[in-house]
Amino acid sequence: MNILVFLIPAALLLGLLGLGAFLWSLKTGQYDDLEGAAERILFDDEEDRPDESGPDDDRTAS
Repeated sequence: MNILVFLIPAALLLGLLGLGAFLWSLKTGQYDDLEGAAERILFDDEEDRPDESGPDDDRTAS
């Protein structure tokens, strides 16, 4: 029974830490855009596309 003296405050402390971390994440806007990241992966970025000019381009014929 003496172990409960340590376990109950430890459980309360961990619960309060978890609640604090959750409230901090809400306050800093971690959950504002839930669908944006899921949709962003479906679209190509313009700057990531390879150059469309082929090897016969005038810039390489020097």
